[in-house]
Amino acid sequence: MSLVHPCARVLARWQRPCQLQHAWRLQSNVSSNTFSTSSVLAGNRAIVYNTNGDPARVLSAFSFPELPPPPPNTVNIRVLLAPINPADINVIEGVYPAKPEPDVSLSQAKDYPLFVGGNEGLGKVIDVGDGIVGLRKDDWVVMTKAQSGTWSSAKNVAMSDVLKVPKQGLSEAQAATITVNPPTAYNMLHDFAQLVEGDWIVQNGANSAVGQAVIQIAAAKEYKTINFIRDRDDVGLLKQHLKSLGATHVVTYDELAEKSLRAKVKTWTGGKDIRLGLNCVSGKTTTLMARLLGNNAHLVSYGAMSKEPLSLPTSLFIFKNLTCHGFWQTRWYSDKSSEQRQELLETLTALMRNGKLQGPNYEVLTIGGTESDVSASVKIRDLVARLGQGMYGKKVLLKVEEIV
Repeated sequence: MSLVHPCARVLARWQRPCQLQHAWRLQSNVSSNTFSTSSVLAGNRAIVYNTNGDPARVLSAFSFPELPPPPPNTVNIRVLLAPINPADINVIEGVYPAKPEPDVSLSQAKDYPLFVGGNEGLGKVIDVGDGIVGLRKDDWVVMTKAQSGTWSSAKNVAMSDVLKVPKQGLSEAQAATITVNPPTAYNMLHDFAQLVEGDWIVQNGANSAVGQAVIQIAAAKEYKTINFIRDRDDVGLLKQHLKSLGATHVVTYDELAEKSLRAKVKTWTGGKDIRLGLNCVSGKTTTLMARLLGNNAHLVSYGAMSKEPLSLPTSLFIFKNLTCHGFWQTRWYSDKSSEQRQELLETLTALMRNGKLQGPNYEVLTIGGTESDVSASVKIRDLVARLGQGMYGKKVLLKVEEIV
């Protein structure tokens, strides 16, 4: 049996191929918005930017060393999957209300702050700091802190910024997407109108991740839904898919604009008032949808994908006593205790385990551990450019591998 001195192992790690040698010191290439680095050992990678703008131009891959041991009351995690949500793109563009803070550990030069993309994700605990209770190595956790920078292979996070999620009965994809879209759907269905079995809901953007979660949670509660979507070549297949999730009716915006629709809706509902409307589009289609609401209804807005203002007839307020609300899941998390956050997470995981709430259709984009930063930068920029064209059809989950 041969013995290897521990120092020899350390030396071997420092003799990795040159492609793994990168530096903390950042040098910005203004013409290409990429970052070059010089030689210290790197084991991790993040998708970063140092200025707001078009994500297809400002995002780059940046390699950094392995994490040091976690400080007290924090844990080191390996990020398993991190979604690319529309709000993440808005944050990078600089048009989203929540502003991220630079990653201090990556921003070594004051003139070059680095922001790590991503707000949501699933991590596996790889090291635990002093004072941590209730978490141990290999546990799964999800982020609850806004703009936590999840597009990375590894992170150090505070105990207060994560929730433990059970592994049993959940896939990595379900767990990675459980903190934004499903809770948005659940809370909008429960926090505004006191719905009972058989009540009716209308929503636009019904094929979005939130919209699909609304359909499924509503069906589990035996609420009825009328769901509006954009027309497209495969609209028949999309309608069929949404109905398979539990949608009562699926209607295109073109059909919504037809005068005959109101009579159809009255027939569908048996003349029963529609008590809740959910809006992520705004613009003219939401004006038309709001006219379908009954007396004392609630219209909840959580997005404005049309980038048009929300315009509603005054008559809806005077004669139907319409109440309008805004909902932002980030605010909900900030207003609630850790116990309330955990309770919501357990409610959603139970729905998933029971087969009543599926995750969205998704694909995984892997940033390989053997890829160069240049190659990884091209890959992520190409993806966000395609996402920006709209109607991508799938949720994209980012997997940034540890550098090997």
